[in-house]
Amino acid sequence: MAASCFRRRIAAQLSNVLEMPPDNLMKSIHAIPVSKKRQAADFQFFVSSVLDASKLPKSDIQLQTQRLAEQLKCDNVVSEISTGEGRINFTINRELLAKSVLQQVFQDGSEYGIKSELFSGLPRRKILIEFSSPNIAKKFHVGHLRSTIIGNFIANLKEAIGHHVTRMNYLGDWGMQFGLLGTGFQQFGSEEKLKLNPLQHLVEVYVEANKAAEEDETIKKMAQDFFRKLEAHEEEALSLWQRFRDVSIEEYVRMYKRLGVYFDEYSGESFYQEKCQEVLKMLDTKDLLKKT
Repeated sequence: MAASCFRRRIAAQLSNVLEMPPDNLMKSIHAIPVSKKRQAADFQFFVSSVLDASKLPKSDIQLQTQRLAEQLKCDNVVSEISTGEGRINFTINRELLAKSVLQQVFQDGSEYGIKSELFSGLPRRKILIEFSSPNIAKKFHVGHLRSTIIGNFIANLKEAIGHHVTRMNYLGDWGMQFGLLGTGFQQFGSEEKLKLNPLQHLVEVYVEANKAAEEDETIKKMAQDFFRKLEAHEEEALSLWQRFRDVSIEEYVRMYKRLGVYFDEYSGESFYQEKCQEVLKMLDTKDLLKKT
């Protein structure tokens, strides 16, 4: 990487003055983050890293900084040397910087940045990244888009530097809302509309069912009964819920493909529906539950 080459050139010059091995100085030369403000320098070296700073007042450290800076020379790599509070700033020759970076980009292609020595000693890990996570039978909105873009970026970054990444989409696919949706579809749903535009139709059904439940206590009780059947794994209710889940994921996969996003696993709240029964039994044996 170009940055590593520049740091080594700076370290070599500091090494001649300080009479220390360049490798011992490399870790003390830091790239200065780019900001919207005018960039004062590209690298900085903290003089305290080679001094016993605990025994020196700030004035002495600053004096040592100034003296060291005066012994350093600009060359074809470093175009400007300046001092700050306890640090020496180095500005790289802009023409050389642009040329070096572009050469490295063309040389490495999609691997650019990954070969940096910053990552050479990085331990490789298994990493789970859960992102996007919309509710099934609901339209994908901008709040999900934000999580999707950020999560995908993090996953790409972790994979690029060698980690084994699992991308999980943890769906909102269980709960009382599916009682309303199941009852609503039985009352107002259309198989034809479900095939043509699944998510749009399911949203319309849910809105209509929700409104009907507010006006009619019978619809509300039917929704509660549907969810009870769903939790009891009754075949008809579970089959309808599975269809809602499948068509939702199919629609999401098409949309994710347009965004260049993929997932290794689609999980969700329903995954824990059976597992939580063990917890409920444990709480019941300890007399910590109250049935209503």
